[in-house]
Amino acid sequence: MRCFIMVIDGFGIGASEDASLFNDEGTNTYKHVVEKTGLKLNNLINLGLNNIEGIEIDNKVLNPLASYARLRELSKGKDTTTGHLEIAGVITERPYPTFPNGFPESFIKEFEKEIGVKTLCNMPYSGTEVIKDYGEQHLKTGYPIVYTSKDSVFQIACHTAIFPLNKLYEICETARRMLKDELAVSRVIARPFTTIDGKFARTEDRRDYALSPEYNLLDKMKDNGFDVLGVGKIEDIFNHRGLTESYHTKNNKQGLLKIAELTKRNFNGLCFINLVDTDMLFGHRNDVFGYANALKEIDEHIPEILVNMNENDLFIITADHGCDPTDVSTDHTREFVPLLIYKKGEESRNLKTISGFNFIAQVVEKFFKI
Repeated sequence: MRCFIMVIDGFGIGASEDASLFNDEGTNTYKHVVEKTGLKLNNLINLGLNNIEGIEIDNKVLNPLASYARLRELSKGKDTTTGHLEIAGVITERPYPTFPNGFPESFIKEFEKEIGVKTLCNMPYSGTEVIKDYGEQHLKTGYPIVYTSKDSVFQIACHTAIFPLNKLYEICETARRMLKDELAVSRVIARPFTTIDGKFARTEDRRDYALSPEYNLLDKMKDNGFDVLGVGKIEDIFNHRGLTESYHTKNNKQGLLKIAELTKRNFNGLCFINLVDTDMLFGHRNDVFGYANALKEIDEHIPEILVNMNENDLFIITADHGCDPTDVSTDHTREFVPLLIYKKGEESRNLKTISGFNFIAQVVEKFFKI
């Protein structure tokens, strides 16, 4: 028996009822991308994507291949860690701390003392803009660029010519160890960048350092003797917990190829996949056409995945939050997310709107009888 959970990072399908609490009224990642680009996701539509309650896009199908639903997030947040933990059965009752004015000066001084060098910035910033504005100063001084966003993150950007990857990862691990109690952000993120054609550009060697999660679906699967495979940044999100194997892919293309490879493999358990490009490369940069192309790439790989599914397999497609590239901000958006559940030979059902991403964990536990 095998179950694949594929998370399309930042693929929202309409503002949640509580979107106003997050200043996200009117957001709708999927609809707005379709309106701007004319995108048509034939394979996801055939599975039932456009039949989901609340989706106001044509091309609904008479007999979808999968059961389908709209999921409402229960946790108090709209970030990657919160979304994935809820998918794995953990509701986050208290939001992770954010720092709209930067981190306390006392902490920054303590951190600089610990790593032996001063830092730059310490403000909320777009990741691509911060290296434009501070990159030259970083090269001259050798000081790491520290910044945050509206999410609960502590990000460190360093040029690979100044800080080799192992050194950048080392200071990120130091930050993760120091950020505790009221400063315990959801993730510390390493953001290496380089110079290409005279311009600063981020590399694909990002690494996330998350808080260790509560006991969740992955732990439960592993403790019950099942295989638990992580693809993409799953190992980072779950702090390397609950996995028996991990494949840290650098982009969606690598991730999709790895999924196709794993669907041909005989294992007994769960394969949890995160496809991050929609969010990281395009949603946060308000690149609507880039976002559409990333969705198209995922859609084109669906047939290759389905052909390798048998009657004992379950294939689940969902998302962890929204990231509307047409929104005025460059941050995540509080949205409903899609749920598609495919099982070969099983009749499709309209599950309407369900409260809680943790419904997915319940489906998986029932499937494996744990």
